[in-house]
Amino acid sequence: MNLNLSAVNEMNREQFVEALGAIFEHSPWVAELAFDARPFRTADELHDAMVKVVLQSPEEKKIALFREHPDLATRIKIGEYSTLEQLGAGLDRLSQEEFEVFTSRNREYTGKFGFPFILAVRGKDKSDILAAMEARMNNSSEEEADEALWQIARITKFRLHDLITE
Repeated sequence: MNLNLSAVNEMNREQFVEALGAIFEHSPWVAELAFDARPFRTADELHDAMVKVVLQSPEEKKIALFREHPDLATRIKIGEYSTLEQLGAGLDRLSQEEFEVFTSRNREYTGKFGFPFILAVRGKDKSDILAAMEARMNNSSEEEADEALWQIARITKFRLHDLITE
């Protein structure tokens, strides 16, 4: 589905949240709070408003957003956007051994930081993703929270640009 930016600007709050609520993983509250910043001149301006909502949220709300993201290479049902992104990175075609490595790394990461590993996987393959997981395990909790926010901003920008035509 593609949306025209002018149509997005004309939506009521309910329509806006329905159309854009899934951009931030299972967090329609982001779209709901960004609604008041309309009208948007560009998709980037809309994205900036949505990211600003997240950045101005309390830390516990940010961590809750992080926790809404699925593990990479999971075999459980996940959101449509995440499914397509993981398919594009080949995470649906892992051998059993590769799957076990990802599962182990996901568990280690979540155990250390308290939320799933978040990475904009577009343009990456499984070896890129695994290398990023391993490198980021050395981050402090603060560094990793900042990195997770940056990755979410990248992911959501891709999603918005796929959805909205200007």
